[in-house]
Amino acid sequence: MKFKSGFVAIIGRPNVGKSTLMNQVIGQKIAIMSDKPQTTRNKIHGVYTANNSQIVFLDTPGIHKRQSKLGDYMNQTAMSTLHEVEAVLFLVDASEGMGGGDRYIAEQLKDVKTPVILVMNKIDKIEPEALLPLITEYNKLHEFAEIVPISAKLGSNVNTLLDQVVKYLPEGPQYYPEDQITDHPEQFVCAELIREKILHLTREEVPHSIAVAIEDMRVESNGVVHVSAVIFVERDSQKGIIIGKQGAMLKEVGRRARTDIENLLGSKIFLELWVKVKKDWRNQERVLRDLGFHKDL
Repeated sequence: MKFKSGFVAIIGRPNVGKSTLMNQVIGQKIAIMSDKPQTTRNKIHGVYTANNSQIVFLDTPGIHKRQSKLGDYMNQTAMSTLHEVEAVLFLVDASEGMGGGDRYIAEQLKDVKTPVILVMNKIDKIEPEALLPLITEYNKLHEFAEIVPISAKLGSNVNTLLDQVVKYLPEGPQYYPEDQITDHPEQFVCAELIREKILHLTREEVPHSIAVAIEDMRVESNGVVHVSAVIFVERDSQKGIIIGKQGAMLKEVGRRARTDIENLLGSKIFLELWVKVKKDWRNQERVLRDLGFHKDL
C-alpha cells in the first residue's frame, strides 16, 4: 500500500474537547486539558503514525471573543491553520447544541478550500435520537466533506474518524519517526503540564493570568532530571494564591506536575517552581514575544 501523510487542523470554540481528542489519538498527554475555556494557547502538533499513514494534528486555541493581545494571537493562530493543512476537523459539542461560536467559525470556513470534516463530540452525553436533527442543523451551515460523531473522552468512533481523515491525505513521506508523538520540545510540554495543574487548582481570577516558562532543564550525575520553572502572574494577589498558605498550593502544583513530567520524560525529576509578577503581561507585546507566543506581535 502507498504511504499517505499530511497535516490536519483541529478547530472549534473553547472547551469542545480539542485537546482531549488530540491526546486520545496520540495515546499520551501532550495537550493540556481543563474545564476552563481558552486553555490551549499555541498550535500543538501531535503525530499519529499507522502502518500506511502519518497524520500531524494541529490542536489550535479555541476561537473566542478576544479580551487581550494574547486573545488576538490565539484567534489568529487558530484561523491561520486553515490554509496550511490537508484537512480541517471542525469540532463541536453535541451535548450543548449549536451555539453562536459555532456559527461564527462556520462563517470563517466559507472561503476555505480545504476539506472540512464536522466532528460531533461528546455523543456519550446525548440520546441517540437527538443526533440526527443536530446533524441536519449543522448541514445548513457548511458543505462538510464528512460528518463523524465521536466521544473523544471514551474513544468511541475515533478510529472511524482517523479512517475518514486518511482519505483526504495525499501520498507523501513519513515526516517523523514512528515513535515520535510531538514536534514540540520537551520544555514546552513540561511548561504546559505545570500550567494545567494550576488551571485545575485555582479560582476563576487566576487561570488566564498565568504563563509558565522553563528556565533550566538538565540531567544530573545521578540520572535525575532537574527542571526549574517560573510561573508568571499579573498581580501580587495572584502570586499569593499560587503560593498558598505556607506554600501549600505551590507544593501541590509541583506534586501533580511531577507525576506527568516523569511519565513524559521516562525518568525521575527534581522540579523547582518559582512565582514572579509581570503586571498585565497579556497585553505587553515584548513579554508575549519573550514567552514565545508570537515573533511578529
